[in-house]
Amino acid sequence: MEYLTLLDIIGFIVGLFYLYFEYKASIWLWLASIIMPAVDMFLYYEAGLYADFGMAIYYCLAAVYGWCMWKFSSTSSKKETNTGITHFPLNKVLPVVIVFLLAWVLIYYILVAYTDSNVPVTDSFTTALSIVAMWALAHKYVEQWLLWLLVDVVCTVLYIYKDIPFKASIYGIYTIVAVAGYLKWKKMAVR
Repeated sequence: MEYLTLLDIIGFIVGLFYLYFEYKASIWLWLASIIMPAVDMFLYYEAGLYADFGMAIYYCLAAVYGWCMWKFSSTSSKKETNTGITHFPLNKVLPVVIVFLLAWVLIYYILVAYTDSNVPVTDSFTTALSIVAMWALAHKYVEQWLLWLLVDVVCTVLYIYKDIPFKASIYGIYTIVAVAGYLKWKKMAVR
């Protein structure tokens, strides 16, 4: 079996576990969030998806942050609910949009100036939006699912284009689960 195909399949399997744990709002999603991007680093580098490669490094580090937030943060306090899931605060929308736009421009510049990426706009867009979505997930905001929905749709198309079929498939599944996850978390959210 070809090396990239094997990495693609392993990432797909771990991704299924991740989906299940995220949908259930289980802290175990963070273990999968460490393993999956570790595998993806090799896959993305070989496929020339350099921003996604950098994103995989970020995902590993953010998974540790997310686990700590879920394990030790007051947002997981039983005073609120058993889940600690809340809605995205309106006062954080503008700062998050600014961070997203700055990250998108910076990552795009890096891809154009320092790599041979043939998809710099899309690669930088999904990477910048994923940074914001991962932060929102760590804080258990319901609307993180909407951010992931957009990332998932764009990544599905991108990975089809880059001929990474299992990764495209898992992102297609992520798209469906993002809708279901949003509806579930919306019901679970603290009002």
